[in-house]
Amino acid sequence: MWEQLSGQMFFIGFFGLAAVWFGIVVFRTYSMVRSALALLFSQTALGAMFLSMQAEFLGVLQIMMMATEMSIMAIFMVMFMMDPGGLGKMEMTHQKRLSLGAGFVSFITAVVVAVFVDWGPVVSLAPDAGQQTVDLGLELLGRSMLIFETAGITILTAMIAATAVAIKPISRSNKHGS
Repeated sequence: MWEQLSGQMFFIGFFGLAAVWFGIVVFRTYSMVRSALALLFSQTALGAMFLSMQAEFLGVLQIMMMATEMSIMAIFMVMFMMDPGGLGKMEMTHQKRLSLGAGFVSFITAVVVAVFVDWGPVVSLAPDAGQQTVDLGLELLGRSMLIFETAGITILTAMIAATAVAIKPISRSNKHGS
């Protein structure tokens, strides 16, 4: 048991440090694209922490959601920002003292909670906990599944429509090279 726990703790610590490091890199670069990629790596490390804690659903959801969001954000930055590569050394941080203070207080609070809270022994689940989880899933998604599917199709339709509206049509005179 201790071997498994120590391995799990190693990966949680490793991915936690990676998340913090890439979070710092977000604010230390002049490039908006690099900042978006560092934020992607930080959030992916958080997803890996969830996976290390055996919360597979949350880990995969975190990684998938952030990969999509940050990729789209990076693409839009390249398209619409005046200096997406950071060659002009644009300043991207605001309220530095307040941000550093809030980050330091948050870090100290997290360390105090991690060190001084009595986490207690691992509690096993009730014998029927698996069935309770199934019942909860059926309750949440049974009646609402049509709503989720409709919302997904609506969002997909809106994305296709936005892309179709944004693309400049080719005129017939340019099409034939004249």
